[in-house]
Amino acid sequence: MNSNPQHQTSDECLDQACAWVARLRSEAMSNAEKREFATWLAATEAHRQALDEVVELWGDLGALAHMPVDQLFPESVPSSPPQNSGEARKSRKAQSAMSANWGLPQWLIGGGLATCGAFLAVWIGLQWLGSGKIDQQIYTTQLGEIRTVSLADGSEIKLNSNSELRVNFSRKERQTQLLRGEAFFDVARQTARPFTVAAGSANIRVLGTEFNVELNPENTRVSVTEGKVSVSEAEKTPGLTPESVTLVKNQKVSVSTLGLTQIQHTSPEQATDWTRGILVFEKTPLKEALQELNRYLAVPVVAAPQVESRLVSGTFAVSDPDNTLEAITTALDLQQDHSNNNLTILSPKHN
Repeated sequence: MNSNPQHQTSDECLDQACAWVARLRSEAMSNAEKREFATWLAATEAHRQALDEVVELWGDLGALAHMPVDQLFPESVPSSPPQNSGEARKSRKAQSAMSANWGLPQWLIGGGLATCGAFLAVWIGLQWLGSGKIDQQIYTTQLGEIRTVSLADGSEIKLNSNSELRVNFSRKERQTQLLRGEAFFDVARQTARPFTVAAGSANIRVLGTEFNVELNPENTRVSVTEGKVSVSEAEKTPGLTPESVTLVKNQKVSVSTLGLTQIQHTSPEQATDWTRGILVFEKTPLKEALQELNRYLAVPVVAAPQVESRLVSGTFAVSDPDNTLEAITTALDLQQDHSNNNLTILSPKHN
């Protein structure tokens, strides 16, 4: 084997890639071998390209089904077969090399999962070298900012204004935590790796679906727009099973320290109006409406106890929260108390 990676031929790189894929599939690599694999992969772009070709070939042959990578990304789609004679010859040559030089059993041939590519192989190598977890990622939005985040598993998350999300994926589970704010989750389906969200008093678990999570000071609201979502209380007392419910499309529930509310009806429009830049209130209690509006205000606002149950209706733009507050104040015949620079209080007008 050529010890200088910069002067290796493409055939030598392919041979080495085949050997590494076979060893990765065995799931019996030592820590030293894992470090060796990461070093080999990072040495040159030719190594990454060779690994990409071999992993694609193994996906076409069905051998990928016997590697741990298929458990990480089972929603992959089948790769296309070779389109010309040159590619066909390359596939036959690589297949022959694997069978002859490493004695791969014939039962590996047939069926087919998807090509994962060099990115997936790099991802696996980094996971095995460490503690089994990807480095933690934290995503935030500023006041008035709405941001879309694309995760490594194909999931997409839209963060509302003034929100913070922590993401930590492992081989067995995709863990996230909404630390503040609101987020809409479009989760890529992976039956082998559930996707979980911790948000206040709520724990949410899905395989692949679409749902919205609002983290408020007193509760967490979960609304489902597609698929099925399991919502449970955060564990309060060791040994006691937390209460849980299963939500389907157009259902929502609130979770607080007092437990879960009754399941209620919702709609995709109601659950995701903020993603379209609007707030829609339809006979919404003032206290609840202000919780949503506070995501966009520089100075938060609360309602005095005697008016917090008054109902708000209307459609407002999230881009102008101050005007929205003024409109609500006028419609409900209230006044704004600004004596505290850090808090606005809505109270009845003095006649």
